[in-house]
Amino acid sequence: MVTVDEAEAIARGLPEVDEGVRYGHRTFLVASKAFAWERPFSKADLKRFGSEEPPSGPILAVAVEDLAEKAAVLEAHGAAGVFTIAHFEGYPAVLVALDEVDPATLRELVVDAWLACAPAALAEAYLAG
Repeated sequence: MVTVDEAEAIARGLPEVDEGVRYGHRTFLVASKAFAWERPFSKADLKRFGSEEPPSGPILAVAVEDLAEKAAVLEAHGAAGVFTIAHFEGYPAVLVALDEVDPATLRELVVDAWLACAPAALAEAYLAG
């Protein structure tokens, strides 16, 4: 289980991160591109769950490189609180139930999201250490 504050600390610990607001929710950006954002369920989202119980607690959306990466992330981490919903079909991002994910997985997902959105030179400099 991870808190929103811990997710924020991971995001803010990356180079050149700005915080903004999109659709009324906290969003973390690099080079004006959103890589992670708070994403509570809308009424429409909840309706689509039908009789299935939606994940409880705070939800964070994180960008992925592309739809192939999204499929790989869901396969690798689906049982660890990482999922998608109909609203995100065809969109390169996954959702993370912070009450269910472990800190190491969240860190991996947020850093990978940042790398997917950061300018190439900045990402290369970060990876070079």
